Amino acid sequence: MSDQKREVRFNASAPIELRAADDDQVAVAGYAAVFNEEADIAGFFREVIAPGAFRAALDRGDDVSFLINHRDLPLARTSSGTLTLVEDERGLKVETELDGADPDVKRILPKMKRGDLSKMSFAFRATIDEWDDTGETPLRTIKEVELYDVSIVTDPAYEGTEIGLRSLSAAIAGQAGNMIRRMKMRLRLAGAV
Repeated sequence: MSDQKREVRFNASAPIELRAADDDQVAVAGYAAVFNEEADIAGFFREVIAPGAFRAALDRGDDVSFLINHRDLPLARTSSGTLTLVEDERGLKVETELDGADPDVKRILPKMKRGDLSKMSFAFRATIDEWDDTGETPLRTIKEVELYDVSIVTDPAYEGTEIGLRSLSAAIAGQAGNMIRRMKMRLRLAGAV
């Protein structure tokens, strides 16, 4: 496969969930892509992912890796059975159990628990898309893709993505703490604190 037409989209509005699993495994779930959410692509055009855009890639069994910022060795992979991708009504759902003994996993877990790494992205090649040039900024609707990877990222394009560790008590505590930090930050930015 050529990377010449490979595109990367970073998503941010769907948090990643993390949960301690058995045998030093860490369960991770989130959304690498969300449907019907408009993203500004570097000011050049707007983009929306249509429901069903991932169906052909999943039916074909595209070999998709789970990466950190679209780089390095895979943490999980569909072809090895360690990564599960499902298209549901919200978007492209990601589920995996990461090896807690893996040095790359050890490197990201504290950052995920703090909420520093909480968003996802996907790398793809559009096989079917539509363009609407009638507005001030063109709108691209992605209808079908070839999928390369899903990644936990620092800078998403789509605000709707999320990823997290799956420990109920930790998730509740982390979400509450993250919500309080975000509210305080918004108040500071607004000049209220």
